[in-house]
Amino acid sequence: MNRILRKRRLAPAIVSLLIEAPLVAAKARAGQFVILRPTEDGERIPLTIASCDKRCGGVEVVVQVVGGTTARLASKEEGEFIADFSGPLGNPTETKGIKSAVVVGGGVGCAIALPVARALSEEGCEVTSVIGFRNRELVIFEEEFRSLGETFVTTDDGSYGEKGNVCAPLVRRLERGGCDAVFVVGPLIMMKFAAMATKPFGVKTIASMNPIMIDGTGMCGCCRLTVGGEMKFACVDGPDFDAHLVDFDEAMTRAKSYAAFEDRAREKHCNLFREAIR
Repeated sequence: MNRILRKRRLAPAIVSLLIEAPLVAAKARAGQFVILRPTEDGERIPLTIASCDKRCGGVEVVVQVVGGTTARLASKEEGEFIADFSGPLGNPTETKGIKSAVVVGGGVGCAIALPVARALSEEGCEVTSVIGFRNRELVIFEEEFRSLGETFVTTDDGSYGEKGNVCAPLVRRLERGGCDAVFVVGPLIMMKFAAMATKPFGVKTIASMNPIMIDGTGMCGCCRLTVGGEMKFACVDGPDFDAHLVDFDEAMTRAKSYAAFEDRAREKHCNLFREAIR
């Protein structure tokens, strides 16, 4: 059992939980993730590590309420416990030797992009951040990104920052030159088009993939992806992959496999779901 040390509501349907897990906090690095269960009868879900507080042994995860399990997790309060918490899993993001980089985050993917941007900055890299959201009220971690360097904010509806998606400011930054790498994290469709935008510039582009996952050890095979024509497992081979080689269309098709089950879970936990997204 792991205790919730702190809970913060970042935006509608998005909460930050600092969970007591000192062994994980001591070893985790940017880009890695955990697998947890909110309750003993709940399903296992992967969540990327947003930050660690080694002083209190806390690991921060950011939860977007999209189904029954995330609703149960987001409804928990400070002082309550979750059933189990395993990690750190996956390979950390490689940040050494990069002098200038663009970090692109979409929606709740910004919780993954932020520790990568921090790690790059700590290595002496010049970091430009491009973060995109559906609308103003869903904007998260803007101040934290701005503290690391030049930051562009976009919203789909133009209610805040630049209207549109992340590709326009990303291309403008690449046109200035001097960029060694681009890191993209967020919805699959966003990462696909960001990768398409960077390809003409010949800039190394890394995508953090978060497919359906169960055990996090490569045994179940649920997180398989096609990368450069070869099958890879996101949990042990990733989660970072060359974005120019990822078959995003296949990944998007697989991501919809359990959509009907998720709909039924939302109906089953409708009251909890409504409370969690308030």
